[in-house]
Amino acid sequence: MRKKISQTRRLVVKVGSALVTNNGAGLAGDFLADLARQIAVLRADGREVLLVSSGAIAAGMQRLGWTARPHAMHELQAAAAVGQMGLAQAYESGFSQYGLKTAQILLTHEDLADRLRYLNARSTLTALLELGVVPIINENDTVVTDEIKFGDNDTLGALVANLVEAEALVILTDQAGLYTADPRKDPAATLVTEHRADDPALEAMAGGAGSGISKGGMITKVKAAQRAARSGAHTLIASGREADVLPRLAQGEAFGTLLFASATPLAARKQWLADHLQLAGSLILDAGAVKALAAGKSLLPVGVTAVEGEFGRGAAVACRTPDGREIARGLVNYSSSEARRIARQPSVEIEAILGYLDEPELIHRDNLVLL
Repeated sequence: MRKKISQTRRLVVKVGSALVTNNGAGLAGDFLADLARQIAVLRADGREVLLVSSGAIAAGMQRLGWTARPHAMHELQAAAAVGQMGLAQAYESGFSQYGLKTAQILLTHEDLADRLRYLNARSTLTALLELGVVPIINENDTVVTDEIKFGDNDTLGALVANLVEAEALVILTDQAGLYTADPRKDPAATLVTEHRADDPALEAMAGGAGSGISKGGMITKVKAAQRAARSGAHTLIASGREADVLPRLAQGEAFGTLLFASATPLAARKQWLADHLQLAGSLILDAGAVKALAAGKSLLPVGVTAVEGEFGRGAAVACRTPDGREIARGLVNYSSSEARRIARQPSVEIEAILGYLDEPELIHRDNLVLL
């Protein structure tokens, strides 16, 4: 499996705040310069690299003299705005030493939840790669709100990998990789060298956030690997402090943790549906509808027992089992108020109930993805 990594042409590299900012002490100039050098090596080897970088808020905190991460949204946004200036400047300076141009891309979840904006983002990133530019991507923390945020840059890295159909996601952290338990608490913990990304047992191994500077933890990296695997991307988790970590990983050297994709990649449109982080509502299904979806069929109103949330026609909603487990998501053909009126009813009754018939399905199978 490591040999497949050595054959990757397009990869996404995500680097965490602890590395970028020396654990919150300020931008790590030497680290960023060396990261640029390593990416230049990959580029010279014919690979396309996109960089997802944390660190704007942490860098802004340092510039503003704050020692603890604030909780107020406006203070977080202010720190991001201040820190983003220094972060972009540091990357531009580092990559220019190797004749590489950079581009700053700031995203919110709204940019990827809207189909047209999603395709525009994909086209822009593809164009930059074709021009030989290294895209440096971050969440747009200066305008983001709780309702539209990715939550952590591990998730953003996975979404970018899916967006550009990268073959690998490399997550650089201040840990050697994923352990069977928290090595700080369990001396018997061992490094997971290679594992299937979609194995639920991985989540039990992962702990919480590792520091007050980093927002994520190993659990977010495991979930990112699971998400990246939906588009066929393998995920490598390794220490960013390892010498020449990127060239060595790209050559297939066995260190860190490889979480490999084993399922068939989702088609592009269904991948976009699967990548929705915020959903407008939920449809609770009966056992017959759950079985029908698993068999690849559309969702009919008769199989819906309850409708949760308020949403309009075309919204992305979750499809849940009677005990609340999400098994699918899709674009609904009727609003929440209409869905409540036709729930548990056969499709032939839709026109009589609503006065019109748009579609016989509540969600057509072409607009539905199983999870």
